[in-house]
Order: sequence, then C-alpha cells, then structure tokens
Amino acid sequence: MEKKLKLGIPKGSLQKATIELFRRSGWKINVNGRSYFPEINDKDIDCAICRAQEMSRYVENETLDAGLTGKDWIAENSSDIHVVADLVYSKVSARPARWVLAVPYNSSIKTLEDLNGKKISTELLEFTKRYFAERKIDVNVEFSWGATEAKVVSGLADAIVEVTETESTIRAHGLKIIHELMQTNTQLIASHKAWANPEKREKIEQIAMLLKGALLGDKLVGLKMNVPEKQIKTIVALLPSLNAPTIAALYNSDWVSVETVVDTSIVRELIPDLLKNGAEGIIEYPLNKVV
Repeated sequence: MEKKLKLGIPKGSLQKATIELFRRSGWKINVNGRSYFPEINDKDIDCAICRAQEMSRYVENETLDAGLTGKDWIAENSSDIHVVADLVYSKVSARPARWVLAVPYNSSIKTLEDLNGKKISTELLEFTKRYFAERKIDVNVEFSWGATEAKVVSGLADAIVEVTETESTIRAHGLKIIHELMQTNTQLIASHKAWANPEKREKIEQIAMLLKGALLGDKLVGLKMNVPEKQIKTIVALLPSLNAPTIAALYNSDWVSVETVVDTSIVRELIPDLLKNGAEGIIEYPLNKVV
C-alpha cells in the first residue's frame, strides 16, 4: 500500500470490545500504557485511539482514513462520511443500544408534547435539539457532561435523553422510559477520499468482511456427531444449517459422520433431540469467524 491506512479505534467503553473483535478477526492491537497510537500486526495499518464522539469528525476531515464509531455520533455531528458496515457489538450485549427519553416514575410527563417548555439534559445535544425542533416542540436542551440520570433526580432537568442497552441504570435511578428516539450500533466508516483510493478501499473492505465474519461466528457453533445410516434422514431434518450438512461415511461401518453449523440459541434444545433420534458422540465447538 502506497500510504498506510489510518484507522481510528474508539476510546472508552467500546475500546476493549473493539480490540477483542479485531483479535478474533486476525489483527492483534497492542495498547501500551497511555499511548494513543497502539501497535497492530499489519504493516499497512496505523492505529490511533480517539473518543467515539469525535471519530466521525476526524474521518470527515481526513485526519483518519477510517474508524469505528456509533451511528448516534455520526448523526450528532452530521458528518459527511461513507458508512462501510454495520457492526452490532458492545460491552454488554449483541444488540443495538437505544437513545431514550426518560422521566421520574411519578412525573406527569407522559408524551413528547408534555415536554413543551421543559428542560432536557443529554450528551446527544444537537441530535436531540433537531429531533424536537422537527416535531415543533419547544424544549430547552442542555449538554450533560456525565451522570445524566442524576440531573433529573436532583431537579436540574425535567427529563433526560440517554443511551441504554439493558435499562438497568435508568431503573436504578427511579426513572422510566416514555419514548425511544433512535437505535444505534457501531459502524465502520471511511472518508470519501480513502474510499476513492483503490488500495485503501480494498483494505477497508477486508477489515469490514473479517469483522462481520467474527461477529457472525460469535452467534454460531459447529456440531459434529455420529449417526446410524438408517437415522440419517431424521437427523438431517432436525438440523438447520447455512447449507446442507456435511455427511461422510465412517470406515467399515454402517454409521456416518455429520457436521453442521447452527445458531447458538437453539443448541440446548437441539442436542437432546439429536440424542433421542440416534445421534451419538456429539461435539460442539466454537467458530472464530464465518465468512
């Protein structure tokens, strides 16, 4: 590659999960102490760590060629960038996070319209302002530097707009959700200049393909088992798979070996059914990635 790809890694809550995702995809990122420029085992990539809130701006102004950040922060900054891939992962769950409007349990505020003339505290400032302006609801939106839930509890705001995955923190502060503003997830983004460069685009597409493969691999497992030939149709009928399962004859036997890939969510129900229908020696194994 003529010039190395400048890749942004999000600092903060997603940093550890992002580095682990890259590891499963084949890249080892080594963060040394407080350095903002970690090492990576790829001669064509230079890494830099920056806040997810700022990532899309750095990519837009071409300080970085590509990076990972939330859909929410792209919307917040109104950034003009190329979205390469959606990557649904987090430190908590494998589902998109949500930006929600929350008020105290005993609040008289039930709808968005009830917030007319009220004060909202949030870190997602510009997006929230636009959201209410588009609905012609007059609210005072103030930036929160953190501990946003406490702003309502202490009476500094009437409501908050906050991101949540499990809602546990919101409930713990005695708040309830009355509206969802948006769902967000991590996205791999690129500057238009880098995307127009054939060598850099190829590298970015390689990263996207392998990251998505690692995420898919996390949702699937491999199953291998021995099955009597007379039971093979019954067993195959029980097996959902990406394609048809692989079946191989066992040496000098009327048994066959069956191998397939299935969703992790069904394994605990599937294995007892396989055993009941004649399968033996069932092996379950994790998948690093599926491409």
